[in-house]
Amino acid sequence: MSQAYSARSRAIEPFHVMALLARANELQAAGHDVIHLEIGEPDFTTAEPIIKAGQAALAAGETRYTAARGLPALREAIAGFYAQRYGVQVDPGRILVTPGGSGALLLASSLLVDPGKHWLLADPGYPCNRHFLRLVEASAQLVPVGPAERYQLTAEHVAQHWNADTVGALVASPANPTGTLLSRDELTGLSVAIKARRGHLVVDEIYHGLTYGCDASSVLEVDNDAFVLNSFSKYFGMTGWRLGWLVAPEAAVPHLERLAQNLYISAPSMAQHAALTCFEPDTLAIFEARRAEFAKRRDYLLPALRELGFAIEVEPEGAFYCMPTSVRLAAMPSVSVGISSRQSTSPLPQGSISAATWPAITCASLIPRACRACSRR
Repeated sequence: MSQAYSARSRAIEPFHVMALLARANELQAAGHDVIHLEIGEPDFTTAEPIIKAGQAALAAGETRYTAARGLPALREAIAGFYAQRYGVQVDPGRILVTPGGSGALLLASSLLVDPGKHWLLADPGYPCNRHFLRLVEASAQLVPVGPAERYQLTAEHVAQHWNADTVGALVASPANPTGTLLSRDELTGLSVAIKARRGHLVVDEIYHGLTYGCDASSVLEVDNDAFVLNSFSKYFGMTGWRLGWLVAPEAAVPHLERLAQNLYISAPSMAQHAALTCFEPDTLAIFEARRAEFAKRRDYLLPALRELGFAIEVEPEGAFYCMPTSVRLAAMPSVSVGISSRQSTSPLPQGSISAATWPAITCASLIPRACRACSRR
């Protein structure tokens, strides 16, 4: 007899990148050379000061639950980071530490979207976003975006697509997978348009810090009522530690805290103690050195793709990390490659690259063409 599972579980598609990662790992374990291009993860391991801090926390017995909102010291450190980097004063009481950026998104979608309602989301975009909405019996209204708007949702889109069931918009800057930024003025425009409709603006700033030749503006510089998602996974290189945060308006915090208490109790305590080290000057210097290395890779890969015949309509300004510069696709015809599907409903034009990160590049013709180029050389 077949088991009847919920409609919501059947409606949520697999996150295909994880299946590709598993297959790539199987090939690697079997002795194949594999370049991992399938998942948004820096190739650097977690910085040594963070690892040592995690070990020290374990040795000190810091293994119990923390408060649902997270360690007070960590929330204060995050608030200090906003003051130092953006010149924005954020009350630590408005910050909730979460199990990864995904935990922050789960809290925001649970709080802000009732069944039958929806957020506006740019398409292409991170595929899991719409699945979080489906989990709370809501939905995503995908808005096709292209090179003209640098693959970003705009205030004009809000005016065009908002309807009676729209309660807000989720945007990302830098965007996933396109790597483009929303300027301070564009964030202001979105904020004004959404507030005029009594909606909520949610901004994914998970790739902040990984920008090249420019700095990303935080939406908190222009809108104190916005909800901000961030993570220790990308710039801070703590992917497997599963730690993120959510900045919310003060009035929303008690409601979010209740949700956190019920959904996951608290973020991992050891990871929280380790993350305190992220904001120390010596550790920040490590992150900046890694960003410089990512910039070198970006500056190598973009012209190399053009050499292979790809038009790059919009150059990514951020979120760009890829294989080490010592790796040359053209010199490696026998290498197995794991690469993700963007899972968007509006695919990029054939032969065109605008993706932010090499792990997220998904033009269907890219890998076959690159591999043919390899074999010719």
